[in-house]
Amino acid sequence: MRVLLVDDHPLFLDGLKNLLTARGVQVIGTAHDGLEALEKARSLHPEVILMDIQMPGCDGLAATRLIQAEMPGIKIVMLTMSSEDEDLFAAIQSGARGYLLKTLDTEEFVARLMELERGEPPLSPGLAARILQHFGPQSTAVRAPEERPAGEPLTSREAEVLTLVAQGLTYKEVGAKLHLGERTIEYHMSEIIARLQLANRAQVLDYARRAGII
Repeated sequence: MRVLLVDDHPLFLDGLKNLLTARGVQVIGTAHDGLEALEKARSLHPEVILMDIQMPGCDGLAATRLIQAEMPGIKIVMLTMSSEDEDLFAAIQSGARGYLLKTLDTEEFVARLMELERGEPPLSPGLAARILQHFGPQSTAVRAPEERPAGEPLTSREAEVLTLVAQGLTYKEVGAKLHLGERTIEYHMSEIIARLQLANRAQVLDYARRAGII
């Protein structure tokens, strides 16, 4: 994983770089604001950018929009102190693939970042539900678990997605087979998790095993 780090605090950047490097992550560069991040993305071609939101000049949200418009293959994950809904939703709308808080402990941060390699969006605890409630349709997926009927059936599309994910395909590979975007597959997985009243992808796969899908 080739990573570009973007933050306006040099000491934080140095610490983050050392942390990731010690765990085998290839940090190919750093930037201190959004415009520098855009320049570095063009020249270094990172696979992943860890992006702060609040930076002087061009902030992380604007930089994310610029980079995604020009280089949509780069996965941008926000790494920020802000847990505000406004920033969270704006980041997702801008094209961010994940949202991690700087309050995470070291091991959990690294573990969640590594979810990118499995095609999963890295999110701090509790954020996935907030995203689903904001962006999802007014259906059972946005109601509290106790308000949803147990064992509610999946739609035919959700069943297709679950079957392919259960076979070990990444979200990108599932999207290619179903002629859908990777983010659409991520959304369907969020719907499946909510509909089955489960907590995460691992529980979904366990459900698939028990249901005989795999």
